[in-house]
Amino acid sequence: MIKPIMRMPVFLSLPAAPATEDDLQIGRDLLDTLAAHAHECVGMAANMIGQAKRIIVFDHDGRRRLMFNPEIVAKQQPFETQEGCLSLEGVRATTRYKRIEVRFQDESFAWHTEKFSGWTAQIIQHEIDHCDGIVI
Repeated sequence: MIKPIMRMPVFLSLPAAPATEDDLQIGRDLLDTLAAHAHECVGMAANMIGQAKRIIVFDHDGRRRLMFNPEIVAKQQPFETQEGCLSLEGVRATTRYKRIEVRFQDESFAWHTEKFSGWTAQIIQHEIDHCDGIVI
């Protein structure tokens, strides 16, 4: 189900709680909402639809990916950039990493570790910041 976009910085700055199997529908809603905003957005975190859970979705080379409880376990090659956010107006300066390694759970709640680079790595970092209550 497509959900409205949360735009309250106070809510967005709260760290998210771990996701559980009871939160599968939030993941599905997040995928639907990202698809509805694909013309203006490449990633979302659950708090962007009003759910304070550690769930993200993102575009990975044209395919939408869903991660529960993602965390960055390694990062390399920092760089400075500017980013916008569907939940906020304008762009902000931030530091990102060109290569990251992420530990996460899939829709079956099995754990995985995967490496990402470039644009996809940047998107994932932005969404994990949302989970940590970091508003960019």
